[in-house]
Amino acid sequence: MLTQQSDLPRADGPVAPVRPPSDPSRRVARLKFLDRVARGVVTLGATAVILSILAILAVIVKQILPLFTRADVTAAPSVSLASPSSPMAVGTDEYRETLWAVAAGGVGFWSVQDGARLPVKADLNVGPVAVTASTGLHQGSIALGLADGRVVRGRIAFSTDWVEGKRKNSARFTADPALTLDPSARPIRKVAEAATEQGALIAAVVGPREATLVQLRKKKTLMGEGKLEEVHRPLVLSLEADITALAMDGRGEDLFLGLDNGQMVRVDLREADPKPTAPVLAASKAGSSVTALMFLNGDRTLAVGDASGGISTWQVLRSEEGNYFVARVHPYPPQAAAIAQFSISLRDKSFASLDAGGAIRLHYATTGSTIATVPVSGEPVRALAIAPRANGLVAVTGGGRLNRWDLANPHPESTLGALFGATWYEGYTEPEHVWQSTGGTDDFEAKFGLMPLIYGTLKGTFYAMVIAIPLALLSALYVSQFMHPTLKQNIKPVIEVMAALPSVVLGFIAALWLAPIVERRIPAIFILAVVQTVLILASVAGWRATPLSFRQRFKHGSELGLLIPVVILGTIVSFGLGGLIEAKFLGGDTQSWLLKKLDLSFDQRNSVVVGLAMGFAVIPIIFTIAEDSLSNVPPYLAAGSLALGATRWQTALKVVLPTASPGIFSAIMIGFGRAAGETMIVLMATGNTPVMNANPFKGFRALSANIAVEFPDAAVGSTHFRILFLAAFLLFLLTFAVNTGAEMVRLRLRKRFQSL
Repeated sequence: MLTQQSDLPRADGPVAPVRPPSDPSRRVARLKFLDRVARGVVTLGATAVILSILAILAVIVKQILPLFTRADVTAAPSVSLASPSSPMAVGTDEYRETLWAVAAGGVGFWSVQDGARLPVKADLNVGPVAVTASTGLHQGSIALGLADGRVVRGRIAFSTDWVEGKRKNSARFTADPALTLDPSARPIRKVAEAATEQGALIAAVVGPREATLVQLRKKKTLMGEGKLEEVHRPLVLSLEADITALAMDGRGEDLFLGLDNGQMVRVDLREADPKPTAPVLAASKAGSSVTALMFLNGDRTLAVGDASGGISTWQVLRSEEGNYFVARVHPYPPQAAAIAQFSISLRDKSFASLDAGGAIRLHYATTGSTIATVPVSGEPVRALAIAPRANGLVAVTGGGRLNRWDLANPHPESTLGALFGATWYEGYTEPEHVWQSTGGTDDFEAKFGLMPLIYGTLKGTFYAMVIAIPLALLSALYVSQFMHPTLKQNIKPVIEVMAALPSVVLGFIAALWLAPIVERRIPAIFILAVVQTVLILASVAGWRATPLSFRQRFKHGSELGLLIPVVILGTIVSFGLGGLIEAKFLGGDTQSWLLKKLDLSFDQRNSVVVGLAMGFAVIPIIFTIAEDSLSNVPPYLAAGSLALGATRWQTALKVVLPTASPGIFSAIMIGFGRAAGETMIVLMATGNTPVMNANPFKGFRALSANIAVEFPDAAVGSTHFRILFLAAFLLFLLTFAVNTGAEMVRLRLRKRFQSL
């Protein structure tokens, strides 16, 4: 029997069993399945990230949109008042349940729901009827001018009790004894009052061109407060026209007289002998009489109305020399008839205007805008008031008809012009960009100008990038092209670990350690870069001058270690030279020299400190991305350049750097976004003052730091709360625009150099 060759024993041992070949189709199917799973997971993750970002953006936008909704005025059912009479002034309690009105016979109270007269004792019992009234309550009081030259001061107050779980409001009116302001017993034409530190101050118009002042003072004795003393203050006027309107601020500092020739006269009551100032044209047209004057909430802004329907707001300002003057702040669209009355809000700077035809408009003083036109039907309105909570309007016609409106206007100060433009705020001599969200008084005018925050964000980012870009890019270029690979493996991770340092730690170090050093060593900080550059170049030249046999003993690129003592020496030399420069050329005090010569004030926590600290935080990001881009340049490009005779430095600048420019640009833009969104360093290392100032020695406030500081104290749903969300949205837009632009530029650069 013949033995087959395959069965014969082999010299190299037994033959391993042969595995059957696998099915190629099954293997391909399995790989395709795994590929689909991987693609699905990646797609799902990317989609989840995008949806999460869009959800966050949707939440922010939802909080922002109410800022730009218009005021909503909705008419409520009107009612007829029992025993009606033509009112001079009206108002309601804060719940809009009780109406009070001043008429010739005195003060009356009615139910807002059905118009029934309420049994509140409010008779004046002073004989002659009232002919005028101060146009609104100031600190709960109102003044009535009588036909016999006397004035009665009264107080309207409301109290709330709970009876069997239900709210019950009660009203009361108390009046002081009548005061004689005109011994000639002429009718009081106009009346205004103020609550000064000395006591109540009453001003009244008693003749066509005559006015008088009475100061009420309580004469204190050893037995108690004593009786009330009337002090008549002289008021000498030389007017060219009759007085048609009167207003006085609540502090009793300024008295304004509107004349029938369209002029307005201010009387400075700060002086013991008050005298009128030069008249100014206050009406919208010359010769059109001033028909209404009223101070808005806070008694800083004066609303002026004239017979042509013109409306404007004015302020009393103080010049740098200490002189007071009046300035027109905002004009408003005119109404069809003469302005008859103003009514102010006790919550903000809004006010309503009523013309002789009964038309009503709602305005806001800070922005200088007319925010709503109130729909009025039926007989003309004669008296108007904004509810104490600024959530409604009430108006009474000459026939005793009560009209009501619900008012929804929670964010009147949030216009695009007020948020991003210069706004003329109370007490400022010109429009300015200001952020000041809170104040010490209830009548504070909130200032929500976002430009100082945007400016501060860009300012801090600029100084950080000035420090970070040169150091990071030059370091990346040296590490990738000149440093020995062994050293690179150790140094690059160290720089990347710098990015893990918490920003709060860097901010803490900058605020408590770096800022005092910068304050004491200002000249040394600025000459440090120059001295270091000179010493490094000198040391490099010295290294190049050493024999080649000596230099070859060191690894290529390890000469970097020789620069460490040079850098330390440069710092010592800089501090020494800085002291000499300060003593010899800056008068021994750099801060005083900067203020006198360059008009630059100095804050310890300023932009320079932020630039140094935030630049240190941004360097690792820019360095890492830029170094990776430079290291990933194809080696054959550098080899070809060197083969043609170029030096390593020429190759790095002319070949490697342009080829890696897309990645380098991306590194810079990512660093920009990191600096723009930084919070803790900016918060701790600056004075956190929202000012627009190019002075590098002044602080600033960034958008991110402002959100961190003020968000915990912002009332949910308030204008302040929503504007902080708007600040976050602006920060998102800034980073989105920067990253989008960076990607577009990167793609163009990549397309340009991809053919190399």
